Amino acid sequence: MNDPLSEVISLLQPRAVFSKGISGAGRWAVRYSDFGEPSFCTVLEGSCLLAVDGEDAITLNAGDFVLLPATPGFTISGFEPATPEFIDPKATPVPTGEVRHGTPDGDPDVRLLGGYFVFDSPNAELLVSLLPAVVHVRGIDRLATLVRLVAEETSAQRSGRDLVLTRLVEVLLIEALRLAPGDDAPPGLLRGLGDTRLAAAIRQMHEAPARPWTVAQLARTSALSRSAFFDRFTRAVGLSPMEYLVAWRMAIARGLLRQRDMSIADVAERVGYSSASTFSTAFSRQVGQPPRSFARAHG
Repeated sequence: MNDPLSEVISLLQPRAVFSKGISGAGRWAVRYSDFGEPSFCTVLEGSCLLAVDGEDAITLNAGDFVLLPATPGFTISGFEPATPEFIDPKATPVPTGEVRHGTPDGDPDVRLLGGYFVFDSPNAELLVSLLPAVVHVRGIDRLATLVRLVAEETSAQRSGRDLVLTRLVEVLLIEALRLAPGDDAPPGLLRGLGDTRLAAAIRQMHEAPARPWTVAQLARTSALSRSAFFDRFTRAVGLSPMEYLVAWRMAIARGLLRQRDMSIADVAERVGYSSASTFSTAFSRQVGQPPRSFARAHG
C-alpha cells in the first residue's frame, strides 16, 4: 500500500542544501524576515527561545529539532531581554563559518546546527500547505545525527555530494514529520494520518488516485457513516475528501507533465479522468493554466 507521507516528500523534490553552525551568549536576539523556503535546526547544547510568526513561542533545549516547511518570519534569542538584530536571509551573504550572536568571546549559552534547502516542485505551495507551519520534535537522536551528516556533507566537496544531500534531506523530512505529534497538529496531512480511520481512506486515495471514488466508498473504508466521515476528514485535513483527492490528482499530473514523455490524454487517464478535455478543464481550474501550457513552461 502506498505511503502518503513518502509520496508527498518525493513530489516536493528537495535540493540545494545549505548548513551552518550558530551560537549565542549573553544578551542576544536575531529577527529573520520571511524566507519562504524550508529550514531546519537542531540544538547541540544549551537552550534558547524561538518565536515563529503566528505561533506560540517555544523553548528549545539540547536535543530538540525544528523544521519550518515554509519558514515565515521568526525571532530566536537568549533569555535576557535584547533588541533583535534584523537579518534578511535572501540578501545576507552565506557565512563561511559558525555565526556567533551576543557576547563574542567565551563559551556560548547555546549552540545550534541549522540549514535550509529548496523544494524543486511546482506543487510545493499545495503540498507544504498540508504540513504544519512548525514541526518541533524533542530528544530524538536520529534527527540530530541526520543534521550532523547534512552539515558534514555540505562542507565537503566530495563526488556525489548533491545526490547524498538530497537523500539525507528526504530522510530528515520523513523522520521529522512522522515523529511530529499528529493529534496536536493543525489541520493537514499529518493530522489526517494521525487518525487511524482517516488514514485508511487517505492511503486508498494515494494507492488508486484514478479510481472514481465517492465519499460513501471512502467512508466505508474508514468504517464511518458518510456524514461523520465527511465532517471528520474536513476538520482534520482542512479540505473535504473530494477536494483532497482532486488536489492529489493534480499534484501527480503536474509531475507527469514535467516529464514530457506522456500525452495529455495519457496523463488524464493516469489520474482518473475519462477524457483529455475533462482533465484540461479540471487542471486549469486547479492550477490556473491549461496542462499543455504548464508542460511547456515546466518541462
